[in-house]
Amino acid sequence: MKADFKVTIDACVLANYAVCDLLLRLAERPRQYLPVWSDKILDEVYRTQIKKLNWPKHLAEHFRSEVTGTFPEASISDFEHIIPSLNNHEKDRHVLAAAIHSDSSLILTFNLRDFPKDALEPWKVEVSHPQDYLIVLHEMEPVQMASRIAAIAAQRKMDQLDLLLLLGKSLPNFASRLIDDLGLG
Repeated sequence: MKADFKVTIDACVLANYAVCDLLLRLAERPRQYLPVWSDKILDEVYRTQIKKLNWPKHLAEHFRSEVTGTFPEASISDFEHIIPSLNNHEKDRHVLAAAIHSDSSLILTFNLRDFPKDALEPWKVEVSHPQDYLIVLHEMEPVQMASRIAAIAAQRKMDQLDLLLLLGKSLPNFASRLIDDLGLG
C-alpha cells in the first residue's frame, strides 16, 4: 500500500482508543495510508464515547478536535446522494457512501457482516478487520510498525509488551504476531 491509499475508518474502530491511536499514528508522516471519515462517522464516535464508554463530554470533544485538526484531509462530505443506491446494512450505508465518494479502496470495521461482499463489489471497495489490515501494514513496513509501537508505549509510560497485551484485547492475532516478531514473548 502506498501513502495515498485511502481507507475509510468506521466509527467502531475510531471509538476503540488503543486501536485508533495506532492506526492514526500510522497515518502520520511518513504515512502508510490516508484515513477517511465523515462528520456522521465522527458523530457516531462521539455518541459511543459518551454513552457506551462513559467518556466525559469534554474529552470526547477534544478527541474530535484533535483528529480533525491533525487530519483535515480525512474529512469528506456531500456523499449522501449515494446512500439510496446502496444495499449493505442500513445503519452503515453512510460509511460505504463515504468510502465511494472519497475513492477509498478499503473500509476498516469490526462489523464485517454489515458490509457483505456483494454490496461492495460494484463499487470496488473492500472491507477489512483492523487486525488484518495492521498485519498487512506490519508485513510491508515492519520497522515503521515497531517504531510506532515503541513511540506509543513511551508516551503512555508503559513497556511495549503491556501495550501489545492491551491491543490484544481487540486485536489478538496482531498482538501475538508483534510480540513474536519484536521478541517480547
